[in-house]
Amino acid sequence: MSTKKSFSAQIDDWCRASEARMLAVFRDAAQTVANEVRKPEGAGGNMPVDTGNLRRSLAASTDSMPQVQPGVATFSDNDSQITAVISNAPLGSTIYLGFQADYAVHMEYGTGPHMIYPKDKQALHFTIGGAGIFAKSVKHPGTTAKAFVRTTAQRWPQIVKGSAEKIKGRVEMRAKGR
Repeated sequence: MSTKKSFSAQIDDWCRASEARMLAVFRDAAQTVANEVRKPEGAGGNMPVDTGNLRRSLAASTDSMPQVQPGVATFSDNDSQITAVISNAPLGSTIYLGFQADYAVHMEYGTGPHMIYPKDKQALHFTIGGAGIFAKSVKHPGTTAKAFVRTTAQRWPQIVKGSAEKIKGRVEMRAKGR
């Protein structure tokens, strides 16, 4: 009695294995993008980090782009939500990653010099050198564009290639019995 699989069964096995590898590359590349777009400037990335709120405002979805949440001052750690969306995304789906902090666009593209006025108070209040300052307006010098999203998006082909090499390496290690 032969235990050798038929050619058709071998092809089916090969197709299943190929699809599983493609899914692994897809998910690994998406997770890499989520990690890279939030990589702080101090760690070689482009993400400006002051309080970490902008980093925490990244959200993921397979339904639609996460929306900006105007007026939300503080975002909670969102790593598990992003990982859950990516790890459950079917092959061929779109994974949307979006920053929900309302100032994310200003950090990405920068701003020119502009005036800041109080929204719902009579004066602005801030601290300089430990002293409380009140002002009717402030001339902001502008913000330099950080391009943390665009530079990561431009690296997509390299990210996919790196993920493919990583998954291929895992497969080869398993094949060698390590």
